[in-house]
Amino acid sequence: MAQGALRKGHGAKRKVHRKRKTEIMVKFRFQDLEIWQLAIEIADELFDIADDLEKRKLYRFAEQIRGAGMSISNNISEGSGSDSKKDFANFLNIAKRSAFENANIIILLKRRNLITPEKENELLEKLDKLSRKIANFRKSLR
Repeated sequence: MAQGALRKGHGAKRKVHRKRKTEIMVKFRFQDLEIWQLAIEIADELFDIADDLEKRKLYRFAEQIRGAGMSISNNISEGSGSDSKKDFANFLNIAKRSAFENANIIILLKRRNLITPEKENELLEKLDKLSRKIANFRKSLR
């Protein structure tokens, strides 16, 4: 789905192979959104950091970064199921704010020497790119 278009029909699409009559995969429309794909990639990296933090017994940091990391993609996906563009835009606003929350956590982790300056810079660049794309996509819904 093009990011500028909001299609009707909010359910998942199921593909069935006709000859074998086997189910291939259920796919929700948010999975085609570039902003969701970027959010999932960032979440994967944040989960890797959380795993490392747990090994260091820094459970609160790990829990916080996992929750914030999931929030971006969760709000994009939840918003894509909205019945109105206005409602979807509200979820995108929350997703963008979650990107900023993640940036703050990353900065704190670097200040505590829990991640490298390189990792901080890499993640902040990705979060900045994602927040800009979310803002642009949100504008396209008007």
